[in-house]
Amino acid sequence: MNKAFVKESDQDDDEDLGPEAVKLPSGTKNYITVEGYRRLRAELAHLMNEERPAVVQVVSWAASNGDRSENGDYLYGKKRLREIDRRMRFLTKRLEIAEVVDPAQQPNKDQVFFGATVVYSDKEGEEFRVTIVGVDEAEPLQGRISWISPVARALLKAREGDTITLRTPAGVDELDILEVIYPD
Repeated sequence: MNKAFVKESDQDDDEDLGPEAVKLPSGTKNYITVEGYRRLRAELAHLMNEERPAVVQVVSWAASNGDRSENGDYLYGKKRLREIDRRMRFLTKRLEIAEVVDPAQQPNKDQVFFGATVVYSDKEGEEFRVTIVGVDEAEPLQGRISWISPVARALLKAREGDTITLRTPAGVDELDILEVIYPD
């Protein structure tokens, strides 16, 4: 087939990222905690060594049954293989560019940096506890926010007892830093 009719780009495949992936700001590193790096490596190993071989076996069995056009096991298996391969490409790319940071090695434990757990309160007095982590390990509902999020950017370099300003679409908020914690 003529290459003019095929959609290809020389840039990174954004399709490999998947819907859950967060793009890194240009010119920044992919910071990740030691725990987050281990988790991504374990997911990649699981996909490569367990899940993908099992799906390949099902697809191979389904293909041997004859007519593939109406074979649900074959069609679903091929679709699942594409999803697994896409996720494996994404994980491989992210792990290659990962900059592993161990928060326990932070020398300035009184200041907020990557990996810190911060307890702060807003102007209504409501307390929040967040841990600043990499974009691939962020889970906001569990209090794990990405270092590129607006709250994390506002908190970075602040010290215990500081009051910082957080600008949001809803307006400006004042946050009081109550505690800065690093893992041992």
